[in-house]
Formats: sequence, structure tokens, C-alpha cells
Amino acid sequence: MLLHLVHETRYAYTPTVESAHHVLHLRPAIHPGQQLLRHQLTITPPPARLQELTDVYGNCRSYFSLHTPHDRLTVVADSIVSTLALSTGPENTLAGLPWEQVREQFRYQAGAAYDSACEFVFASPYVPRDEAFAEFARPSFVSGRPLPEAAQDLMERIHETMTYDSKSTEVGTPALEALQLGKGVCQDFAHIMVACCRAMGVPARYVSGYLLTSPAPGQPRLIGSDASHAWASVYCPVESESAGMALADGQSPGVWLDFDPTNNRAPGEDYVTLATGRDFLDVSPMRGVIRGGSRHVLNVAVTMTPITKLPEAE
Repeated sequence: MLLHLVHETRYAYTPTVESAHHVLHLRPAIHPGQQLLRHQLTITPPPARLQELTDVYGNCRSYFSLHTPHDRLTVVADSIVSTLALSTGPENTLAGLPWEQVREQFRYQAGAAYDSACEFVFASPYVPRDEAFAEFARPSFVSGRPLPEAAQDLMERIHETMTYDSKSTEVGTPALEALQLGKGVCQDFAHIMVACCRAMGVPARYVSGYLLTSPAPGQPRLIGSDASHAWASVYCPVESESAGMALADGQSPGVWLDFDPTNNRAPGEDYVTLATGRDFLDVSPMRGVIRGGSRHVLNVAVTMTPITKLPEAE
């Protein structure tokens, strides 16, 4: 699927902002199911400095600074992405280890080789360790169950138990509070699934991105009507002998399987991945520090449109 994605962020400040420093995660990722064909970042007013770096999780992170007074800031990320549905469901033979075996693989052992996935077993700022997550997860993680099946069941139970309510939580709402409330938004659903997996000793990470929405029958697509989305990804390793692949230091054979508890489905070609991290704090689309501008109005518009061919370059 060929998708044209426009993510527009507009700030209006009162009083004027004297200087600002911002970090962006707005460049779509590149992975086996997703290729970035074109990307353009437009910032108004033009920044004094703009730099792109790769963060510790492999995401493209943009940094820019503004040193002149401004009462408006507009950031537009315009991308064209080609997506492909991958067969990485529970039936995948490379991902069928019992969950207890995966847990044991990621227990601390003196002298064991480093595995980069182990970082996603530990607590993070938005995903704390708490017995409530383990208690919720246990019915899905029954003895001997293959990890993909356990994660699938956990996703379904979160979807059935939680109520989607766009006004129930805020960006900084902890996952535990959302679980106790029994409602939240996609960020909360993803955080809860990540927290439950980690509580069982299984590596899980947070994924930020977009989901293509469909208008009502007979209605045109609305500009700016889409939104950022989030889901969870669970790491499913395999025995090195059966993988038959050469790996870099710090990596083990296996796959990251994506689960969307908000929509109770596996992400497919109608999803676009922006970035992955321990939780939302690692991959927020835009955050920063400003001097001045004690009050602001924020407007975010996302439009993702299927296209049939690559537009001519301007």
C-alpha cells in the first residue's frame, strides 16, 4: 500500500516565545514491512539549527532550535510510505516458544551475553512495575502457552476490559491509573499491554505511528481527520540452532510481534510506524523547552491518504 502522510503541528503562544529547543520523532521508520520513499520537514519560522540523529533505539530524531522571538510555530512532516502486510502472527514457527522459556532467557545471569531486547523487560517512566499488571496478565500467561498466543489473548482481554474514552486520560496519565479507571486512549491501551508483558518477564516495547481511517460510506476523506496512534510490540526469541541466521553482537534471533489492543488486531499495511521505545516519553512526536510563552494553543492535524503512484517531485 502506498500512503501519503501529512502531520501538521501548530502552536500559538502568549506572550511571545524568546527562544526554543525542540525534539521530533516525525520521520517514519524503515523496516521489512515499511519503506520510506519521501520525507520533508518544514518548520516556520525557519530554525537557527536543524539536525537529524539516530537515537539509542534506532529511531530518527530531529532536533531544532529557534533563537528569535515568535508567537507562532508550525511544523509539517510530509512523507510517502510504502507498506506491506507481513505474516508474523502466532502461527509463525520462529516465534512459538513457551512464554516461561522466554522469561528464563531474560532473567539475569552472571556472564551471560548481552541481548538488546533485555532493556524492554524493565520498568520505564510511564510503565512502572506493579503487581496489578501481573495479576491482570496471569490468565493469559498459562503454563506452557506459546508466547505469541499469550500475547494475543492478553490483547483481546485488554480490548474487552478497557473502554476507549478520549476524554478520560491525559498524555501524562500513568498506565496503572488507566488500568484502575478501566478506560483510556490508545496510548493507555499500549502502555497497559507493555506493562503486563514486562510484569511476566517478557520484553515489550511501545510503538508510535498512524492508522489509516476509513470515512463513512459515501463520504469523502476529511483533511486532518486522522490522528497519531500507538500499539505494543512483544519480543519473541527462538533457539539459535533453529534460526539459521547470523546476528550482530547484542542481538538474538527472533521477531518483534505487534499487537493493537485498542482495535484488537495485528497491525497491517494500513499502519505506519514512526518510532519505538520503552514508552511514550521516548517517542513523543514533538516535545521541547521554551523561554516565554506561558500560555499556548496547540492544534495537531494528521492526514493519511492512500495513493496509486508516487507524485512528481517539486
